[in-house]
Amino acid sequence: MKYFKDLGLAEPVLRAVTATGYTTPTPIQIDVIPAMTAQKDVIGIAQTGTGKTASFVLPILNRIAAGKNSQQKFTCGTLILTPTRELASQIADAIKTYGKYMTVSTVVIVGGVKPGPQIKACSNGVDIIIATPGRLLDLMSSGAIRLDQTYQVIADEADQMMDMGFLPSIRKIMQSLPTKRQTVLMSATMPTQIRKLAKEFMHNPTEVSVASAAKPIELITQVVERVEKEHKKQVLTDILANNKITRAVVFVRTKHGANKITTHLTKAGLDALAIHGNKSQGQRDKTIASFKAGKTRILVATDIAARGIDISDVSHVINFELPNVAETYVHRIGRTARAGRSGVAISLCDSSELKLLRDIEKLTGQNLSVTMQDNERLDQRETSERRQKNSSPKTRNDRPQNAQSKPDRVKTSRKFKRHRNQARKIDVDKPDQGLMRMLGKNNNNSVSP
Repeated sequence: MKYFKDLGLAEPVLRAVTATGYTTPTPIQIDVIPAMTAQKDVIGIAQTGTGKTASFVLPILNRIAAGKNSQQKFTCGTLILTPTRELASQIADAIKTYGKYMTVSTVVIVGGVKPGPQIKACSNGVDIIIATPGRLLDLMSSGAIRLDQTYQVIADEADQMMDMGFLPSIRKIMQSLPTKRQTVLMSATMPTQIRKLAKEFMHNPTEVSVASAAKPIELITQVVERVEKEHKKQVLTDILANNKITRAVVFVRTKHGANKITTHLTKAGLDALAIHGNKSQGQRDKTIASFKAGKTRILVATDIAARGIDISDVSHVINFELPNVAETYVHRIGRTARAGRSGVAISLCDSSELKLLRDIEKLTGQNLSVTMQDNERLDQRETSERRQKNSSPKTRNDRPQNAQSKPDRVKTSRKFKRHRNQARKIDVDKPDQGLMRMLGKNNNNSVSP
């Protein structure tokens, strides 16, 4: 199968795909779409940026187009679980794009916003619910949503949901679903927890694995720069000052760090916005919209956005700090080189992060050592710093610990040393003699008191 028309998609779905300009499915789509169309349980494993979202959205729409079933009040036909609000929004956008020639009711159920509109939207029944586990359980417990009529459930980015501690919530949700249903798990990696979940809630699943989930796609050029922590902000500013960087995502570890970096870049005259868990849903939506529209060139994000940003023309990803989990590195840099485009990933690594770098190299099987060309700017900066350090007076703190303790001395000329030594030879009866000698004056011309 080389073309979407060979996958047996319904006419309105195929027409929408054609309208997007896509004609050739990706490897994950070639295998997942037919398996889901045959209503089999599926485990899909593929790198980020390889078309996983369309691989399950198209079969969902195909099933709705083939035989639309009206849903009862407060029920849904298809449930899609996601770890983050951003990813839920991205999936909703994909459904809107590929379902443009159909009538499909879709509701996004996430935290950070008032539940009232979400409850109202589900009251008459809905084709597709896209939800984060926490808010979904809240509405289920209040009776606002029922899953007893759901015939299809998809857990997208399942491994991240495990990492975020959603496993107990997912178990509760799965237990509320009908026994006869289609279950699909989509993920970039397949840890042991997901294997156990699959055995517990899936029936003879078809497993589709495309390439190594631990390896970034080949279209990403990866660069690592050794930069000590105190210089990282300036190096980041230097990098982003390059106009060739059309749209960049800068990853940091903490919410506070995201705010600090955004403030620093803004003061440097660079347009940047931050996105993290402390932002309201409205703020996050506004930030993503601005970044997507090209109004904002730089997005500073925590890992909450690592799998929730699906923007095809992100030219660069910059790891201001390396992630503590090696797999997260792959997900972060997967924000670039999407939809067949190329991209660049730059990581700033200080001495405390060398072990993290080695873990990433071990996972990806790639040598990410700094090259001379990539490190030329850093070499120049370090050379300048060494010169400055060597020309500065040394203090006790600069000496090796095993060095003998000596009084601090300032380098002086021989002439000054000679005058200084003469000044120290002071006659108790004539205390001004030392000063006169140091000034180079003949004491014979001095007048005794």
